[in-house]
Amino acid sequence: MSDQQTPPAAAPARPRWRRWAAEAALFLGLFVAFQLWQARDTPRGPAPHFAGQLLDGQAFDLAAWRARHPGQAGLLYFWAEWCPICQTTAGNVSAVAADWPVTSIAVQSGPSEQIGKLMQQRDYRWSTLPDPNAAILKQYGLPGTPAFIVINPAGDVRFVSVGYTSEIGLRLRLWWASR
Repeated sequence: MSDQQTPPAAAPARPRWRRWAAEAALFLGLFVAFQLWQARDTPRGPAPHFAGQLLDGQAFDLAAWRARHPGQAGLLYFWAEWCPICQTTAGNVSAVAADWPVTSIAVQSGPSEQIGKLMQQRDYRWSTLPDPNAAILKQYGLPGTPAFIVINPAGDVRFVSVGYTSEIGLRLRLWWASR
């Protein structure tokens, strides 16, 4: 008899695509769970009403803003001048603002004059409401900036997103909320 044994047959290799698909599904699941956790305190149903004065001196009222855009979803963009991710998402918001109603809320970003100069320097062309004490941010239950609230034509909060969001992601949410 020989002391050598026949090695066990190797298990057939699983295709790589299955592993990649499983990892992608896990990543996507974790991403969605994290987004839901961040938005856990945000309102559902009717968007909380707020009003104030825009940087250009005009009065802003959420209900009047929605009435000026019948049948369209709208985007509320919460940002801060000190937020680096907000600077990254600003181009996406600018692109979306060309086709959809967008109003931004500048959270804890200084006096109106300072925000106006910053917006001019960075070529931000959307209407902006200063939120020096983060009162509107808190009213919407948001943990920080950047944050995006999509309001459907009926005035309900349809989507909430915190952190970086792509242009296509914003456009898809607005389109879907308009249906």
